[in-house]
Amino acid sequence: MRTSDGELYLNPKWLQKSEKKLKRLQRQLSRKKKGSNNREKQKKRLAKLHEKVANQRRDYLHKISYNIVKNNDIICIEDLQVKNMMKNHKLAKSIANAGWRMLDKYLQYKAEKERKIFVKVKPAYTSQRCSRCRKIVEKDLSVRVHKCECGLEIDRDVNAAINILREGLRHLGIAA
Repeated sequence: MRTSDGELYLNPKWLQKSEKKLKRLQRQLSRKKKGSNNREKQKKRLAKLHEKVANQRRDYLHKISYNIVKNNDIICIEDLQVKNMMKNHKLAKSIANAGWRMLDKYLQYKAEKERKIFVKVKPAYTSQRCSRCRKIVEKDLSVRVHKCECGLEIDRDVNAAINILREGLRHLGIAA
């Protein structure tokens, strides 16, 4: 995730890092006899690892949201339809692991608590529209750099963040 001032928040991919252990524990569970004490112990080990991954994700998202709310008076984010995005089986695991919905909720309640302005913006063309000349430059998701005829060449996510901020300020009636 990038902010409009270019700050980068990496996705640590907690689930992918623990996948090997999860697979091993799941395999061990499947080999245990149903109803046995050893199966119950193995279930607890597996649940404990799932809980650890969830706790790591939650902790990281709390830290990110705190940092964003602390350093900004106006927070503008895309109003993404995460549920619909999860239908894409190629991206679903990464989207779920990033915890976009959770981050959205954390930002919203922390902004409210700190009396900061929180705005959700329609995501239409935010990454395709040039933040300098406002022209739409179509590109695939694999293209990570925004290049426009006007000469602007920046990271696609920074371009989108600038567009999201500009649209959020427009919603508030503030000239950007």
